[in-house]
Amino acid sequence: MLFWFVATAVLSVHLVFRDLAFDHRLLIVGAVLPVVGGLLGDPSAVLLSMAAPVVVLVAVMALTAGRKPIRRTLLGLPIGMFLHLVFTGSWTDGQRFWWPTLGGSTADIVSPVSSRGLWNLLLELLGFVLLVAMLRRARLDDLERRRAFVARGTLDLSGR
Repeated sequence: MLFWFVATAVLSVHLVFRDLAFDHRLLIVGAVLPVVGGLLGDPSAVLLSMAAPVVVLVAVMALTAGRKPIRRTLLGLPIGMFLHLVFTGSWTDGQRFWWPTLGGSTADIVSPVSSRGLWNLLLELLGFVLLVAMLRRARLDDLERRRAFVARGTLDLSGR
């Protein structure tokens, strides 16, 4: 599942921040990182708990103290990771969500995506439709807008 996580993360950030300068590239990476990590096996199970985005957020804040432009860019990564937890439903299993604070091993962590069955297909289709609608609204058919997205990660979803 990729379209669902990309679409929900981009839409959520747009609705909450309404920031035309927000860099969506690392947001997208953060939103799909646990999916890509899931292909790697057990070590990626940590990405389905609060531990990973919290550690990444703390690292970004500590390493970029006093450097606002780079901090602003890098914050997209943990925001995307947090949004993945929201839209995957990881919060529905306390053992997984709060690992390692409630104990257990990473072998006990199973992605909620694997237990949804056909719902995944519906969510992925919905994500694809949302993504196409957002790309049209951002007018990424325009070369300059595509270049701005590639260079700066900016998307104007206001419809202007």
